[in-house]
Amino acid sequence: MSALQKIRILDTHTGGEPTRLVLEGGPDLGRGPLNERVKLFREKHDAFRTAIVGEPRGSDVFVGALLVEPHDQTCHFGLIFFNNVGYLGMCGHGLIGSIVALAHAGMVQPGLVRIDTPAGYIAAVLAPGGEVTFDNVPSYRKQQDLELYLPGVGNIPCDIAWGGNWFCLIEQHEQKLELANVAQLTDYCLRVRQAVSDSGFPEVDHIELFGSSAKPGVSSKSFVLCPGGAYDRSPCGTGTSAKLACLAADNKLAPGAEWVQESIVGSTFRAKYRRQGDKIVPTIAATAHVTAEATLLLDPADPFAWGIR
Repeated sequence: MSALQKIRILDTHTGGEPTRLVLEGGPDLGRGPLNERVKLFREKHDAFRTAIVGEPRGSDVFVGALLVEPHDQTCHFGLIFFNNVGYLGMCGHGLIGSIVALAHAGMVQPGLVRIDTPAGYIAAVLAPGGEVTFDNVPSYRKQQDLELYLPGVGNIPCDIAWGGNWFCLIEQHEQKLELANVAQLTDYCLRVRQAVSDSGFPEVDHIELFGSSAKPGVSSKSFVLCPGGAYDRSPCGTGTSAKLACLAADNKLAPGAEWVQESIVGSTFRAKYRRQGDKIVPTIAATAHVTAEATLLLDPADPFAWGIR
């Protein structure tokens, strides 16, 4: 009988959105730049991705984070993020969840934590109470007021922006941003994503709808559809960064002013930004909670050991 392969993990959720941090047992991707290691992960070891976050062990909602040696030697750790359909340049909720998980494991202490990611260097601060504040990668708006045509709806204006991932951001959508309306919101965003691709932006894989919030002190509420078809339970760190980039470009939010973003499930992130040339550097603050520590077992006799692919 062949030996079981073991993968040691810590699970967290950030504002309701789960992250599965792989501490041990993941693929050896060498010591090159993380964007090159992602390419190796995708081409040679993609079965690990589905084994870790896919069914039957995971679900479409999970984001995985592989802990690796950083290429940038000023960093403490490297993280490669992935989900049910592929790989992410950065993941705000995943970064927060991973740092809280590393603290739970005794691998980081309160203070500065420097993280290497495929999208670039991330500086984060872990507070004694568990809140994580991080400066995201430089973010910017690429396209303003792009007109999308949706059959049965008409023309819809949107912005295209980078916040560590590519986003289509829409405020004029006439959708009710309520948890009970998730099925309709998902369908709407899937059609938007196809329209964005047809309009010459196939790289855009996140769709974000914005609206007002009923909560005092909250700037806006959002619904985010992720690349694999699941919606983000958190307010989405990279999506909030993309939103700040648009607000900054329109001079609707001053540098240093706080923006509180609410998710579709009611959780919130606090955010602000500073300017860096023609881009902005967003700062996101939130906390996460550890939900499980476990060892995944990959049995060679299991036909779905590597996930349902």
